[in-house]
Amino acid sequence: MSKRATAVQLLLENLEVQDEEVTGRHGGIYIRRYTPESQVRGKLVWVHGAFSGGGLEHLESHAAAAALARQTAMEVVTVDYRRVPQWNPMRDPRLPLPPGTRFPVPMEDVMDVFHTINTEHEKVLLGGASAGACLTTAATMRLRDEGKQQPHGLFLAYGTFHAALPSLSPVLQKRVRGHHGIFQFRPSTVRRMNLNYAGSKEAMSHPHAFPGGHDLKGFPQTLVLDADRDTLRASGEALATELAAAGVNATYQVIAESTHGFLDRPHTASFRLGIATVSTWLKANSR
Repeated sequence: MSKRATAVQLLLENLEVQDEEVTGRHGGIYIRRYTPESQVRGKLVWVHGAFSGGGLEHLESHAAAAALARQTAMEVVTVDYRRVPQWNPMRDPRLPLPPGTRFPVPMEDVMDVFHTINTEHEKVLLGGASAGACLTTAATMRLRDEGKQQPHGLFLAYGTFHAALPSLSPVLQKRVRGHHGIFQFRPSTVRRMNLNYAGSKEAMSHPHAFPGGHDLKGFPQTLVLDADRDTLRASGEALATELAAAGVNATYQVIAESTHGFLDRPHTASFRLGIATVSTWLKANSR
């Protein structure tokens, strides 16, 4: 058995794992509950990354949820939101986008699952990674704008929050220098990825598509957690600054030496440190 498989198996011990389907405005949405055998101390809805990929078996969903449930004694619920068509970063941007699901459907799936879980507990927290961090932030903004109950707290891991990638600070430029490949996002890559999610240039400017750079007043307490050597950290840094400027109780932390997607790698030190950091924040802010 591989180190990754062994790590996941250990995380699942003493947890009840159950798949369900809830009803949303766009139809059924599959969810998975990770319930500790001991007394449950709150509920968390957790949303994996990749606008066009992933799922309930995605380790960023499956392993991270199990680890958070074990360390916090919270019931963690993962979301199989509807995903947009696969995209190719090398595809000619002048060509029309392929047909399929686009904004706001994935975000509304997240909202509908949150609403369902929110009927079960008075203080439900919401979290997401990468694209899932964007969806959870946008869902929180939409709930605020509609005058509905927001999450009790929000945590966001290495997210993309802005339609266009903000400029990299000199410090971040040094941290990503020499670190290329699948864990890095160039501005052109982010632009194409985000357009594929939004579906149009007009939709990219909508605050419920990419909340970064828009009004964040009234947001709940928030943890922004970034990867050290990740160009998307520019978006996380900017969002944390915007939250603070809006008067939000926001905490910003970076996992040293980590790269994008570290919550998808349960056999690594970055995963363990990331989970420990989030768990400490959740336990302090779930009451």
